[in-house]
Amino acid sequence: MILTTTDVIQGVIVDSYLGIVTAEVVYGSNFLRDFFASLRDIIGGRTGSYERLFEEGQRKALAELEQRALRLGADAVIGIEIDTGTINVDQSGVLLLITATGTAVKIR
Repeated sequence: MILTTTDVIQGVIVDSYLGIVTAEVVYGSNFLRDFFASLRDIIGGRTGSYERLFEEGQRKALAELEQRALRLGADAVIGIEIDTGTINVDQSGVLLLITATGTAVKIR
């Protein structure tokens, strides 16, 4: 399956648009990761644990997006956009949200 952020695939004709597909990945807070990230805020530098978490989340969101498109009979997903955000649970933490959205299509 072709997954792309572009609206077209070079040299390919879109036969039909099957609809918008979305996939969401949600991660809970982790005390140790949050603690070390707060230290990085103070001393500066990159937060590797969060970078790895978002990288893993993006891979999982794209894999889920592909599965949902396959169920529609798609050959490709075009116009993919990946967004990240947070969901405030309460004073004790947040959930990390990674969403992938695209258009499932049949191609020839």
